[in-house]
Amino acid sequence: MLLDPVETTAQLVAIPSVNPMGRDAAGPEFFEGRLTDHLEGLFARLGLPTLRQPVAPGRENILARLDGTIPPDRGGAVLLLDAHQDTVPVEGMTIEPFRPEVRDGRLHGRGACDTKGSMAAMLSAVARLAESPPPDMPTVILACAVNEEFGFTGAASLAGLWTDPPAGARFISRRPDAAIVGEPTGLDVVVAHKGAVRWTCRTHGKAGHSSNPDAGANAIYRMARALAVFERYQAEGVGHAPRHPLCGGATLSVGTIRGGISVNTIPDLCEIEIDRRVPPGESPEDAYRHVLDFFARHWREPFDVEHMPPALVLPPLSDDANGPLGQSLADAVEAVIGRCCTIGEPYGTHAAIYAAAGVPSVVFGPGYLEQAHTRDEWVPIEHLEQAAEVLYRFVSQGGVAPRGEGRP
Repeated sequence: MLLDPVETTAQLVAIPSVNPMGRDAAGPEFFEGRLTDHLEGLFARLGLPTLRQPVAPGRENILARLDGTIPPDRGGAVLLLDAHQDTVPVEGMTIEPFRPEVRDGRLHGRGACDTKGSMAAMLSAVARLAESPPPDMPTVILACAVNEEFGFTGAASLAGLWTDPPAGARFISRRPDAAIVGEPTGLDVVVAHKGAVRWTCRTHGKAGHSSNPDAGANAIYRMARALAVFERYQAEGVGHAPRHPLCGGATLSVGTIRGGISVNTIPDLCEIEIDRRVPPGESPEDAYRHVLDFFARHWREPFDVEHMPPALVLPPLSDDANGPLGQSLADAVEAVIGRCCTIGEPYGTHAAIYAAAGVPSVVFGPGYLEQAHTRDEWVPIEHLEQAAEVLYRFVSQGGVAPRGEGRP
């Protein structure tokens, strides 16, 4: 059974799998369950054993395994292919988000670029490998994880299958030898990217009636003073972190602000969410402490600011341990499209989690980051076909080899 990557992308886009991003959500378009069910049926038609791994209520990773020529416990290689199931919300889109449309060489729809196109390319390659297995094929684990867009909990749970395997569930018999994570990279190979640490900051005040503001203490006004310190940190404080030659330096951004219950009430609470990006060579924990230390040194107000523990800690992806993998995949890309670069990016992916769990990892996929999350999200048709061919050639031509027990 072969799968056309364009048709498969369209089928995936037509199944809503919106991540509510921490908000209250009700409706058939939210969460990944319908897509997980679809993938389970597709894997069954391909004749592949599957595992559904619970991550949160109603949210499950699903994995399929294509057994290689030599079993992993007898020295055969294991390759992990990963693409996340969830998409960002659809508010503000100018196209029908779940009605895939092909025009002008592009496939439009929510998730087409980020990252159902990558998932379809992987599905197409695996189906082709299953139809006619090449000699010395590695075992391929195709993992479709949940909750990438808001927390990376699916990838963290998946990595636990080999770092802390549950009794009797040896679907992945050992740590993979390599991982390719599907994201829109323009068909270049990402060998390094930044990590992130995110947390909530609060100011407290005293509620009161807006007709007598001096009787209260306005938490929003207090937060305005705190914001000036965070802005100063972005201008002066991030320079301490090492600049990575592919990814650049550290950054800080305040992304949300919430406060108040009504226009005629003095707000007694204001919250912001902070995103600190972490280049390779710095840890998220150190980055968090550095921001708090900077804030403490520059805070001159007579009231306190509350910093909550981090809600997200994502390590950066370093290019220290994935050089051979990145070059091998880049060679496969160049053989198909005539060019390829190994690059770094400022965003974060599952690759950092798998690398931290001991698996050399890179990022690769169809589409451009500039089209992810957009009002008219799309992926080039040509990219879908080329990505599927690259992955097939990479696997069938020995792109991954077992590392051996003595190697890191």
